[in-house]
Amino acid sequence: MEDVIEKLKDLGFNSYEAKVYVALLKKYPATGYEVSQIADIPQARAYDTLKSLVVKKVVFSSDDKPQKYSPIAPKELTQRFKRKMSSTIDYLEKKLPNVKEDYNEPIHNIYGYDNILNKVKEIIQNAEKSIYLQIWNVDFKQIESILEVAYDKGIDIKVAGYDVITSPFGMMYSHEGFDHSASSRLVYLLADECEGVFGHVESKVVWTKNSDIANLLRSFIVHDMYLLDINKQFPEQLKYFYGRGFKKLREKIFPKK
Repeated sequence: MEDVIEKLKDLGFNSYEAKVYVALLKKYPATGYEVSQIADIPQARAYDTLKSLVVKKVVFSSDDKPQKYSPIAPKELTQRFKRKMSSTIDYLEKKLPNVKEDYNEPIHNIYGYDNILNKVKEIIQNAEKSIYLQIWNVDFKQIESILEVAYDKGIDIKVAGYDVITSPFGMMYSHEGFDHSASSRLVYLLADECEGVFGHVESKVVWTKNSDIANLLRSFIVHDMYLLDINKQFPEQLKYFYGRGFKKLREKIFPKK
């Protein structure tokens, strides 16, 4: 019964109240003395607790001499707490956002490859509408099966690979012909345009639901996809104007010192 008592305490009962209610379920109607014996608590505490539960309408008392007590039915008790909890949650959902109107979602750091990969998987599994992803193939393979499950659920998936990524689902772009260092394994992920991670997948990433950062993530990934799609359609023209891997353009934007 200890587990039942602990769960009743989770609902707001104190230890004596939980023990007395359980004792009454075992035998009712019962006197305060009988309750103290069954619950294994001091008789004085049994009477005090019974009075408290009567006030809370969890226990009913009789007019008999000696006075006897009976519990409300377990189903009635649980239904009462369900209604109360549901009402409380509804109220908080309406009122909490107004407590601080300028609330911003916090930004968290996640360290270590396994922890980072687990967070990436969690975000993908919780996605409901869309997934934008920029990643290396070696890391893509670690999450490919989870992405496929998401795709089968109808989630829109778009992936830009830093190297060549091939997959039978979703929209795939690859940085073929671009110079990227595999020593810096970056990952950018945005789900439902509201939650994302970005950073070095082997060491540290930032995870957030901050709307401003989510917008930046979307712009970064989508604009890279724009570039990759244009490069795919006009490879020779772009190579002529900007050099292989847009080398001339990069030198123009980031001139050598």
